[in-house]
Amino acid sequence: MSDLHTSPSGESHGSVSSYIIGFVLAVILTAASFGLVMSHSLSPSGTLTGLAVLAFIQVLVHLHYFLHMGNGSEQRWNNMCFFFTVGFVVILLIGTMFIMNNTALHMMSR
Repeated sequence: MSDLHTSPSGESHGSVSSYIIGFVLAVILTAASFGLVMSHSLSPSGTLTGLAVLAFIQVLVHLHYFLHMGNGSEQRWNNMCFFFTVGFVVILLIGTMFIMNNTALHMMSR
């Protein structure tokens, strides 16, 4: 049951054990985030930093175990599309923040 599943196009998907490992890691990271907030053991900025780190690790877990974004040659186009999308979203967000800040500065001067 741990053999790789293949789609009709021949692309391999993860094994059942890979999905279970990803699920367990996702649950552990979610529980750790919840515990970090509920324990009030860190300062507000420390809690925010801890949540950001746990969220980043969880994104990596999801990308690897569920979306199968690896460094293999068959994943090259998926990785390029993913990084293009991330770059586009970053440029869109930074541009929006710049425009909104610039508009606010010019409107306050009147």
